[in-house]
Amino acid sequence: MARPEQVLLLEPQHELKFRGPFSDVVTTNLKLSNPTDRNVCFKVKTTAPRRYCVRPNSGIIDAGTSINVSVMLQPFEYDPNEKSKHKFMVQSVLAPPDMTDMEGVWKEAKPEELMDSKLRCVFDMPVENEKSHDMESNMSSSLLKSESSVLPAKSPSSTLDYGEVKKIMEECKRLQMEAQRLREENKQIRHAPSSMKREEGLSSRSVALILLFFIIGVIVGKLVL
Repeated sequence: MARPEQVLLLEPQHELKFRGPFSDVVTTNLKLSNPTDRNVCFKVKTTAPRRYCVRPNSGIIDAGTSINVSVMLQPFEYDPNEKSKHKFMVQSVLAPPDMTDMEGVWKEAKPEELMDSKLRCVFDMPVENEKSHDMESNMSSSLLKSESSVLPAKSPSSTLDYGEVKKIMEECKRLQMEAQRLREENKQIRHAPSSMKREEGLSSRSVALILLFFIIGVIVGKLVL
């Protein structure tokens, strides 16, 4: 036997929308109206009871009145793929005139007396948050692409060919020979008179330093260019 049509009027009728971000409790309201001349018992159930807090989740709606049910979605990490998976059901039954125990009514109600309406849940994430989520999920590939685009390719002018390397090696060899010659001169100066030692030693060291700095400058300049 088919179940009777729902006597309660639901607002919204088909879906409960929850607007993110979902870092805090998000509340949406469900209005239940009883247009009949009899009291109606109701229950609100969900497929994900741990995710939602419903107040009130059951009760009695007097004839010709309505009630607002607060459906509170608890904080969670938003997943764009998790849309319209959770559902709610509003179940109702006409209350007998001499009702004293609501739980007793549910226990004694026959299946053909029960009425229900189903609603699906929709998660509405703001556009900027969805973009941020997409950017985070694609961050690794984006960083790799940006790094490869920023790093310039080495041009032929920025590298040294074999001829330039050979010249630098010859320059270094000549510098070593010059340093050896200066060491020999220094040994000879040690046997000279003290006044001549100071003058010639100072002169030799000055020349050696100037020559050394000049050659280093030439080598560094070639490497940079």
